[in-house]
Amino acid sequence: MTDRLPHPPRSGAADDTLRSDAAGNRDRILDAARALFVSRGPDVPMREIARHAGVGPATLYRRFPTKRDLVAEALADRMRACRDIAEEGLADPDPWRGFRRVIERICALHARDRGLTEAFVAGFPDALDLAAGRAETLRTIAELARRAKDSGDLRPDFVLADLILVLMANKGIQAPTPAARAAASRRFAAYVVQAFRASPDHTPLPPVAGPF
Repeated sequence: MTDRLPHPPRSGAADDTLRSDAAGNRDRILDAARALFVSRGPDVPMREIARHAGVGPATLYRRFPTKRDLVAEALADRMRACRDIAEEGLADPDPWRGFRRVIERICALHARDRGLTEAFVAGFPDALDLAAGRAETLRTIAELARRAKDSGDLRPDFVLADLILVLMANKGIQAPTPAARAAASRRFAAYVVQAFRASPDHTPLPPVAGPF
């Protein structure tokens, strides 16, 4: 009986594998770009981003021919994340729960990527229309806040400017490590949620991660 060679993968399966690999490379490149731009500024070399992402320079340049392309996609990716958070909150049948999760998740996102937008804009001020994306997300949150007020859970004097204040304060959290900063942000967000609720809420706060 002769040995048979294994059948080659069907073209559809091969295409799926290639698409999966390409998506994984894209995500690793964007994660590396965000981390390095925040820690080292917009002048970090593209080759260093490729090394940090675990891909070759050719893979990086094939996906993002210029640093401006990379910056624009990294910013657009984060804007989409904020928009998705707001839309998922609005889709929640419980408007207060949806509003609470928006606060918690946006604070967590900003704590993880603190200074990201500022670093990108400093080097590439025209890379993306940030104002338009931010306005779209705020409109969604405004509708969610209206519903949470109508349900009687969100205090009636809440305005969107309060959310901006929260994000400004969250951005200012200082901690010795990213993990400690994330823990402090979670505790801060829990305080904020309790302050925004129309009726008193004594849900235990997340633990403190210190020292600071």
